[in-house]
Amino acid sequence: MRILGIDPGLRLTGFGVVEVRQGAIEPALIEAGVIKLDGKLPVADRLVQLAEDLEGVIGSSGAHQLAVEEVYAHYAHPKTAIIMAHARGVILLCARQRGLAIEQLASTEVKKALTGNGHASKEQMQRAVQAQFRLPEPPSPPDVADAIAIAVCHARRVALAAL
Repeated sequence: MRILGIDPGLRLTGFGVVEVRQGAIEPALIEAGVIKLDGKLPVADRLVQLAEDLEGVIGSSGAHQLAVEEVYAHYAHPKTAIIMAHARGVILLCARQRGLAIEQLASTEVKKALTGNGHASKEQMQRAVQAQFRLPEPPSPPDVADAIAIAVCHARRVALAAL
């Protein structure tokens, strides 16, 4: 089973595809990357661009499920959560239109699953993903590492449930 992990954003949306193989708890990394949106465009236009680019990623990934980070609102930056919710809405819509099962994960759960620390930094997440898959360098930008981590966290749940 393939799982597409998404780290939503309106400038950069990271994605990572992992595959859960029968009898294995740890997934294999299939591909990862970032959707770059034009930050000069109005939000509505970036959402259209995100939908179009995400359709391509979903189509080529062979994913059966999509895992995405839940909205997190920091009291000092409520506007960020609202903007991120726009991107998440497009992501959820695209996934559902393609018939993908959707899992939403808290960022603290994902960070703890990969690093042991629910408040790990971006750099710690990049290094944890690098170590997990024995990559020559940390995934960059950090949005890619976060997306891979989201996919891995959900994949582990799926693998454990199958045992």
